[in-house]
Amino acid sequence: MTEICKMTRPLISAEAISRSYLKGQHKVPVLRGAGLTAHRGEFVSVIGQSGSGKSTLLHVMGLLDSPDIGEVHLDGQRIDNLNAAARDQLRNRVFGFIFQFYHLMPELSLLENVMAPLMIRHSILDFWRKRKETRAAALEILDQVGLSHRVHHRPSELSGGEMQRGAIARALIGKPEILLADEPTGNLDAETGHGIMELLKRLNREQQLTIVMVTHDEAIAAQAHRTVRLEEGRIQKVLQQEAA
Repeated sequence: MTEICKMTRPLISAEAISRSYLKGQHKVPVLRGAGLTAHRGEFVSVIGQSGSGKSTLLHVMGLLDSPDIGEVHLDGQRIDNLNAAARDQLRNRVFGFIFQFYHLMPELSLLENVMAPLMIRHSILDFWRKRKETRAAALEILDQVGLSHRVHHRPSELSGGEMQRGAIARALIGKPEILLADEPTGNLDAETGHGIMELLKRLNREQQLTIVMVTHDEAIAAQAHRTVRLEEGRIQKVLQQEAA
């Protein structure tokens, strides 16, 4: 992986990103010129303490937030300066997101939650025409993440690990090129978190899915190909592991 990365253009890159937020009347800097790249098929972890800016960096890369200074490039093309509609399209088609707190819709079944991104992608008429195909794709992905027996359950009826697997399935339904994971094991016990990491590594290995994951856990971070350490909004160190 390391040698391939040296010879190819990054799939996603955040370049010299600075981002501040207003707290009352005070401007609080979160990112101070941070940069991060990930190549196609690479699993990159970003580690740092709470408040170091790692989640903000991930959100900027995935167009959930905008940098004050700096640029985000997808396969060599700048994307952070696109109009709102174009950014929405990229979030729905190129990026898949998983978060610490799952964000499953409580009123929907697990199957409906997984299908939701495609409901958003298509018009009502198009979705209705493709509903059987979409349902079959969602069922297949739920089977891949070990939840084929839970498709009709609502989130309140699932364990934390099952909800996170469901969130991963929802992120995968649109066949994203890049999976952005924000503390995917942070709300889980050690054994359940291990299962989630094994699933992410398998997706990366078998589907060549590019993954950028932020975490505060050294052991979790070490399972990626490469770890980037973020401190006070700046990149401090890059470690090569080749362990995923």
